[in-house]
Amino acid sequence: MASHRKSRTPGTRVAGIRTPALATAALTSVALLSQTAEAAPGEDRPSLEEVEKKVGDLYRQAESATEKYNAAKEKTGKQRKRVDTLLDDVAKRTQKLNEARSELGSYAAAQYRTGAGMPDTATFLLAETPQDIFDQRQVLDRMTGRQKAAVDDYVTQQTETMKKRQEATESLRTLTETQGDLKTAKATVQKKLADARELLSKLTAEEKARLAAIEKRKQEEAARKAAELARQQAEQEQAREEAAQQGGGASESSGSTGSTETPPADSSYGTKAEKAIAFARAQIGKPYVWGATGPGSYDCSGLTQAAWKAAGVSLPRTTYDQVNAGTTVPVSQAQPGDLVFFYDDVTHVGIYIGNGMMIHAPKPGTYVREESIYYDGDSAIHSIVRPA
Repeated sequence: MASHRKSRTPGTRVAGIRTPALATAALTSVALLSQTAEAAPGEDRPSLEEVEKKVGDLYRQAESATEKYNAAKEKTGKQRKRVDTLLDDVAKRTQKLNEARSELGSYAAAQYRTGAGMPDTATFLLAETPQDIFDQRQVLDRMTGRQKAAVDDYVTQQTETMKKRQEATESLRTLTETQGDLKTAKATVQKKLADARELLSKLTAEEKARLAAIEKRKQEEAARKAAELARQQAEQEQAREEAAQQGGGASESSGSTGSTETPPADSSYGTKAEKAIAFARAQIGKPYVWGATGPGSYDCSGLTQAAWKAAGVSLPRTTYDQVNAGTTVPVSQAQPGDLVFFYDDVTHVGIYIGNGMMIHAPKPGTYVREESIYYDGDSAIHSIVRPA
């Protein structure tokens, strides 16, 4: 069965990027899809290919929701740290404010003991805001230097404490919102996966066998295209070597994009890429789990992030950010270590290992594996990005 399959209107490519096509129509209701198993004899039933596509769409939508979940989780974590920092700061500033208030109180007590009537400093202990204090200018004029210094300190501590309390309140409000986004994304992922499982559970044994045959044909075609890309890349490498021996300039790319060939990555990139690929290869066989970043399981962007981290390169958490974390190159010039992104909404990613192949965490119910970058058709490829 196809992973993340999506029908797409052909678009143009510029420097290896496929420009987004018009959005596809909304997914047909899952209730209607269940006709595959529930339709009475003689009624129209969707073809197995249609069911396969709709299940693939559900998985792709689940992965899209997973990336939103990852983004919300990351944002929630950062926001929670900010709230904790602000609350800690508020506590410290409140302590300083209390100390400043205590000092003012000592002046007030001394004035009472000397029979000065209503002490000047007591006026400020009754003030609710810094502005209230500044409004008592005539009182300030009667104060000694030490009293004024105490008032200044009290005003400063009160102002900063109020400011930090306001910031903490706003951060708590933001944290509540991000937690809501996290909950919504999680519910969406779970719903899409449940819908896909329900559709698959309604297939007969014969239909499942036919579905497996469809998938096998797709993978054979994907392998053929990977081999063709490997041949093309080998020819390009040979042309570069011949040009270097003859002292010639850069050759023109023989890729389908028709763009000028991108210079090969330097040796330092190759060293880092080897480490990233070695890490990714060591994860083969571990289960795909949405939202996971290892070490026991991964989702697609969690795997690529962890792989490049092992090479000393920090990548963002989500596919939406990883796609902007490097230099885009044409598909025909992809090199081991490059990131391969899929679909117009950039919701899947794998790490290229050469010869048209990649290592990726495909979808729920599968495991990290090597696979052709054409596993869902060449039109599914969004772009190739060199991250370091």
